[in-house]
Amino acid sequence: MSNPRINLIIGIISISIFPVLVKWAPVSGITSAFYRMFLGLLFLLPYVVFRKKFTVPSATLWLPIGLCGIIFATDIAVWNLSIQYSNATQATLLTNLSPVWVGVGTFLFLPDKPGSRFWLGTLVALFGMVILIGIETFTSMRLDLGFALAVLSGILYASYMLISKTVLNRIDIVSFMTISMAVSSIYLFAICLIFDQPVWHFKPVIWGVFAVQGLICQLLGWLTISSAVKQMDAKSVSLSLLSQAVVTGFFAWIFIGEKITLQMIVGGVIILLGIAITYTGRTKTARKNS
Repeated sequence: MSNPRINLIIGIISISIFPVLVKWAPVSGITSAFYRMFLGLLFLLPYVVFRKKFTVPSATLWLPIGLCGIIFATDIAVWNLSIQYSNATQATLLTNLSPVWVGVGTFLFLPDKPGSRFWLGTLVALFGMVILIGIETFTSMRLDLGFALAVLSGILYASYMLISKTVLNRIDIVSFMTISMAVSSIYLFAICLIFDQPVWHFKPVIWGVFAVQGLICQLLGWLTISSAVKQMDAKSVSLSLLSQAVVTGFFAWIFIGEKITLQMIVGGVIILLGIAITYTGRTKTARKNS
C-alpha cells in the first residue's frame, strides 16, 4: 500500500495551485469550481470504464457518497460567497478552523478520540495562520454575513472529512470519487445557472486553466488526499491541510509575483510546527504500542 504521508504531501501541493489559478484567470470562482469538478470527472471516466475500476456501492452507501459530493460542492460555493461579503483573508482564516470542527466531530461521533497533542498542534497551527494572514485581520473581524458564511465553510469542510473517512473504509477510492464528483458537478452546474455565472464562451487559455484545475487540483489532489484519509485519521489530515496556505503563498510568489514577507514566513513556520507536534505525538504513541 502506498505511503499515506507522501500521498498527503502530493495532494496538498496539487490543491494549493487552485487559488493561484483562480486569481490568475478572470473567471467566476463558482465557474472555476464547476469545471474543476466536471473536467476532473471527465479525466477519470476513461480509466474507470476501460480498466473496469468502478464498484457499485451497497444501497446504504449511496446516500453518504452523494452527501459528500453535495457538501464538498457547497463548501466551495459558500467559501466564494463569503469572500464576496467580506474579504479573502478573513474567509481563509475562518474556513481554516476546520481542524477544530473535525476534532469536535471526532470526539462526539468516532471512537478515535483526539488527544492533547492534537489540540496543542491545532492551537499552534491556527496561531501560525493568524500570524501569516495578519493579526490586524483577526482583531478587525465583524460578526456579519461574510463571517457566518466563512465559519459555515469550515464546518462543511470538516463534515466532508469526517463523512468521507467513514465511507472510504467501506468502498474503494476511485468509485467514491467518481460518484461524489458527478454529484458535485451537477450541483455546481445548477448553482452556476441559478446565480447566472458564465459556463461557456471562454478563451483557449482559460480552457487550459480549467483543464489543469480538473486534472491536477481535483483529480490528482483529491485522489491522493482521499488515499491518505483512508489510511490515516481525519484529524491529522485536516490539520495537515493548513499547510496549503504556506504552499499557495509559495506558488503565488513564483507564478503571479505576490510578495513573501517576514510575517508570512514566521506564520508558515509556526503552522508547520503545529502540524509536526501532532505527528510527533502519534509517532511516539505508535512506538510505545509496538
